[in-house]
Amino acid sequence: MQRQRGFTLVEVIIAVFILLLLLTLAVPSLNGVLADKRLHRSLDRFNELVRQAHERSLAEHRAYLIVWNDVQISLQPAAFLKTEPHQPIDTMPIARREKWRLELPAALSKKLPAEWIFWESGVCEPARIRFASDDGSWTTEYSPLSGLGEIISYAPR
Repeated sequence: MQRQRGFTLVEVIIAVFILLLLLTLAVPSLNGVLADKRLHRSLDRFNELVRQAHERSLAEHRAYLIVWNDVQISLQPAAFLKTEPHQPIDTMPIARREKWRLELPAALSKKLPAEWIFWESGVCEPARIRFASDDGSWTTEYSPLSGLGEIISYAPR
């Protein structure tokens, strides 16, 4: 009859050490995955505002603006009707450590309000949007005819 052997204290300590070592190696890569998800979410959410502006301008034959201010990015009509409330249709909050930059390469003036227009025909001014946060950065250029974005750079941290 064979006697079963239990674990010694040294074996338990070695097993715990190996487990802790594996966890410390896994945490940074998990943080990178979560940062990438948050970065991608910012791009998806902004593209949703662009899609809404494009679709509404086509469907309603009315100009729409995407407007930046210190606390949010909002979608609103270029001119409000008398019968509608003077409030944005949709908004996207800007977090404290986020930086957004609108560039309008075809603009004739360098000093412009932070507004991007989608005209009644669905055509928009060509734009480049730059975003940076603790999670990384991305830059997207938007086509004037379709309003579709092309990712120029995408760098999660």
